[in-house]
Amino acid sequence: MQSLQEKASEWSGVDSADAFAIDNTNLFQKLGLQTFINLSTNFYNRVYDDEEEEWFRSIFVNSKKEEAIQNQYEFFVQRMGGPPLYSQRKGHPALIGRHRPFPVTHQAAERHTAFFLVAGDELKNQNGRVPCKHGASK
Repeated sequence: MQSLQEKASEWSGVDSADAFAIDNTNLFQKLGLQTFINLSTNFYNRVYDDEEEEWFRSIFVNSKKEEAIQNQYEFFVQRMGGPPLYSQRKGHPALIGRHRPFPVTHQAAERHTAFFLVAGDELKNQNGRVPCKHGASK
């Protein structure tokens, strides 16, 4: 049976060794908290405003947008070398278990990735403004 890492590598086209190269750089130190807040805000603004693919937005129907933003940026901060904000508030990330109830299909992964790429591109156009309540409180 194929491991989760092997399956992720196959689906994404990213070699496992390349995927784990992230552990060699502290991106939190390089990018700072606000970058992760902006990235997560950009992403979830797209998700919650998605009128083109209602099935995708429906995956998030039971989550409040502000909570989804906070969950994501705190996870990224923790994973990218910053303080364990996510674990302090919610416990172990346990991403597989937390995402099990959702229809994580190849189609959903592609939509998620497309929104994330756009969210990342939008970072280039943001000049340090605080996009949501999280930026002002951390």
